[in-house]
Amino acid sequence: MRRISHQTYANVFGVVYLGLMTNVLMLVACLPIVALLVTTDPARSWPLIALVAPLAAPAATAAFTVFREHTRGSNTVARDFVAGWRATWRRSLALGAMLSALVVVLLVDVRALSATGFSVVAIPLLAVLTVLALAAGVLSLVAIADEPRARLRDVVRASAYLAVRRWYLSAVTLLVLVSQAMLFASFPAIALGITASAALYLAWANSRYTLRPVLDIEAAQTA
Repeated sequence: MRRISHQTYANVFGVVYLGLMTNVLMLVACLPIVALLVTTDPARSWPLIALVAPLAAPAATAAFTVFREHTRGSNTVARDFVAGWRATWRRSLALGAMLSALVVVLLVDVRALSATGFSVVAIPLLAVLTVLALAAGVLSLVAIADEPRARLRDVVRASAYLAVRRWYLSAVTLLVLVSQAMLFASFPAIALGITASAALYLAWANSRYTLRPVLDIEAAQTA
C-alpha cells in the first residue's frame, strides 16, 4: 500500500483550514444577521432582518476574495478576508442594500396581490423577478470580489444579462444557496460551522464561470 505523501497531508489540512477559518470570519462579519435569525422568529422580525441583511454582502465578497486568492496559492485566509472586505465593502454594501430593498418590495407585492384577481398573473411574474434579482445579486458580488474597482452599474447590468442568458448555471447557484439555507433552518450549528464555506465556494466557482464572457471587460471599466 502506497504511503500518503506529506504534500497530500498539507493540501488536505490547507483545505480544512480554508473552510473552517472562512466559516469563522463569515460568522463574525454576519453576527447581527445570525443573531436575529437564531434568537427571533423570522416571520415576525423580517423587517429587522431585511435592514441588516446588506451586511452579508461585504462578508460574501470577502469570502469570494479568499477563494480567489486560494486558487492562486495563498494560505493567508484571515489576511485575504480582511483585504477583500476593505476593497469591496462600499460597492458590495450598496449592492446588498439595493438587493434587500428590491426583494422586500417584490415579496410584499406578492403578499398584497395574493388575495386579488390579479394573483394568477402577478404572482408568477413577481416570483420570477425575485429569483432573477437573487441570481443577478450573487453574480454581481462575485464580479465585485474579482474586480473591486468595476463600476457598479456595469456589474449589475452584465450580471442581470448573464443570469438570464445562462439561466441553467444561475439555477445551480441558487439551488446550492437554498440548500444551505434549508440546512441552516434545521441544523444551524452544522450550517454555520461546516458547510457555509463549501456552499459559498460552489456558488463562487459556478458564478465565476458564468461571468467568464464579461469579466475581463468589466475589469477595464473602472470607476
